[in-house]
Amino acid sequence: MRYIPTTSEERQHMLDFLGVDSVEELFDAVPDRIRTEKPLPLPDALAEAQLMRHMKELSESNVSCEHLVSFLGAGSYDHLIPAVVNHITSRGEFLTAYTPYQAEISQGVLQVIFEFQTLIAELTGMDAANASMYDGATSLAEACLMACNVARRSKVLLPETLHPEWVDVVKLYMENQDISVQMIPWNRETGTMDVAALHEDAAGDAACLVIPYPNFFGVIEDVAKLSRWIHDAGGLLVTAADPVSLGLLEAPGAFGADIVVGEGQPFGNTMNFGGPGFGFFACSGSKLIRRMPGRIVGETVDTEGRRGYVLTLQTREQHIRREKATSNICSNQALNALAGAVHLSVIGPQGLKDVAYQCLQKTAYLKSQLRDIGIQAAFSGPTFREFVVQADANWDEVNKRLLDHGFLGGLPLGERFPELQHCVLLSVTEARTKDEIDRFVHALGGLC
Repeated sequence: MRYIPTTSEERQHMLDFLGVDSVEELFDAVPDRIRTEKPLPLPDALAEAQLMRHMKELSESNVSCEHLVSFLGAGSYDHLIPAVVNHITSRGEFLTAYTPYQAEISQGVLQVIFEFQTLIAELTGMDAANASMYDGATSLAEACLMACNVARRSKVLLPETLHPEWVDVVKLYMENQDISVQMIPWNRETGTMDVAALHEDAAGDAACLVIPYPNFFGVIEDVAKLSRWIHDAGGLLVTAADPVSLGLLEAPGAFGADIVVGEGQPFGNTMNFGGPGFGFFACSGSKLIRRMPGRIVGETVDTEGRRGYVLTLQTREQHIRREKATSNICSNQALNALAGAVHLSVIGPQGLKDVAYQCLQKTAYLKSQLRDIGIQAAFSGPTFREFVVQADANWDEVNKRLLDHGFLGGLPLGERFPELQHCVLLSVTEARTKDEIDRFVHALGGLC
């Protein structure tokens, strides 16, 4: 059975209408040099029952993470998710194959987005937020493009303490816009940006400085000092913030951030092998709001004075002239952002503070327990939820053996940071118990 809805007669009718003899003619514009000359090396088609059996065998070959205790973070985190999140997001009003934005029929969806925007703006201390972005990395890349447009400059300052994969995404965006990226080195002792390397001439023509908050190593940067430095030079401050940390740390808006972005996966979204999550994007001031990519839902009243919601800004290429668009981002992560909004609404400000506090305290406990068995923290800077440890061990091999003990180990850093060849990045969330931490330390003690 072919899962193609059109009959051969219908396809031929369409080809006749278009004035071509075959489907292949529709792709004449594709150069021969990038076409495949032979069929893809795929196996023959399977019957439905055979395919289901094959997919089940493949899934069973994966490591079952349900029975593993995770100390792996580096961008995707094992946080507790209230059961009500899945209950609400699974309702038919929200779980749809289409993104329904027509104000006359989608007031509920638009209100949810408006509430999400409000929560993100309050969390980050900014004036406004958009309806969400694809993920944290592309949110940051869009923020850098926006900063260049606002400042009318073509250089971005990126710290080496930023998530390496986020660095890759930003560089990919910038290189196709003739925007240079200058990397800022880091201090090996503290694990933070090397402030001594920040000279005035570096900021003179920079559109923005990006500050991870906390950084990839889990260390908290001196944001206030760096904020003054880039603003004195006429650039913008872009903060790549971990949203959970904002339960304890000062909101970026308080130290003068112009744009705040981040990955919202810790709120209401499971890890799912790395995605999907949602990116958040917030900024300050009316000048910046009108340059913000994506969608913004606003609150208004109808002709009878009743509250209603509309898409207030849609500065993307589908809605306005392409050369005037702020971005070619074509959608937002509405369902994932809904999960984030429900999660934040359920736990509230005090709940978020409690979650962040548990992450902080449990991280400190693991750090102290590892110190007792001779595994030292690699940096002196203060950390949140993640930290780097060093030991004379092959961490790839250690992680394989940790699986036998029921643990997902941390991320070995040697591949991305050669100077950290014997270092690993560990993460501890509120989901970890004292017993799990103690057993993890015991297992490590027998492997390192």
